Amino acid sequence: MGSFIARRLISGAVLLVVITTLAFLLLYAGGGDIARKIMGDQATQEAVAQKARELGLNRPVLSQYSDWLRHAVQGDLGVSWFNGQQVTRAVTTRLSVTLSLVIGAITVAALLAILLGVTAALRRGWADRVIQVGAVIAQAIPNFLVALFLVLVFAINLKLFRATGYVQPATNIGRWINSITLPVAALCIGSTASVTQQIRGSVIDALRQDYVRTLRARGLSFRRTIFKHVLRNAGGPALAVLAVQFVGMLGGAVIIEQVFAIPGLGQISVLATQQGDIPLVMGLVLVMAVIVVIVNLAIDLIQGWLNPKVRLR
Repeated sequence: MGSFIARRLISGAVLLVVITTLAFLLLYAGGGDIARKIMGDQATQEAVAQKARELGLNRPVLSQYSDWLRHAVQGDLGVSWFNGQQVTRAVTTRLSVTLSLVIGAITVAALLAILLGVTAALRRGWADRVIQVGAVIAQAIPNFLVALFLVLVFAINLKLFRATGYVQPATNIGRWINSITLPVAALCIGSTASVTQQIRGSVIDALRQDYVRTLRARGLSFRRTIFKHVLRNAGGPALAVLAVQFVGMLGGAVIIEQVFAIPGLGQISVLATQQGDIPLVMGLVLVMAVIVVIVNLAIDLIQGWLNPKVRLR
């Protein structure tokens, strides 16, 4: 297991370097005259040139990236070029908001997917058809349309939940749950459908295996066979899909936070990208990439526990 974890950590580190390098190059390729954006249209050319020298924009891009990477490894993500705020502070203060949405959504999606997927696999009649049709429809609808529908029905018409804003759980746990219910629902619907389909297919395949018939012939109850053996063998592919959905939710949270006016990473991501605030954008890219690496490592470890053959890859 130690070598398995080491290989995953090395591949994760390589992935971080590749992602941040590509992001840095793309930002400079499409950033335009960043010093001019910072100084404004009324600034003189001399002032713009001076600002570019202060920020090191006149140096080669790879040299700038190597400096950024060296500081990032030491935990210093720099300062925002537009508001002077420490990037680390700007990201960490909003990270908990976004993670609360994404973790809540992936948890709800996993629980619902297990329930619906197993039901569809075991009841191959009308229940299976209804669940499959519902899953296809849910996957086809963009999550921002789902968010707008939920706001219209449950916030504006029924007045059951908050339409916008976010309450910290430390302030009031009940109001926090109320503030994240609709965003979590909007985020998890499409992912629930995808994972449900995967669990359904995996459970059906597992039920056809010889070991299931052997366990049943030995007198093991059907319920115990399903929950102790079938789901364990069907869990690997479902976990892989769940990891992909988690990454998708990080991107989807950018839009959902805009719809519900939630002060998460989505708001500053959009603003920083529009402004060309490279230190802030790079900090966001790095944090997101680290989260993805951690999630993939966790999924690999769980899969290795479920199926020891995975450790040999």
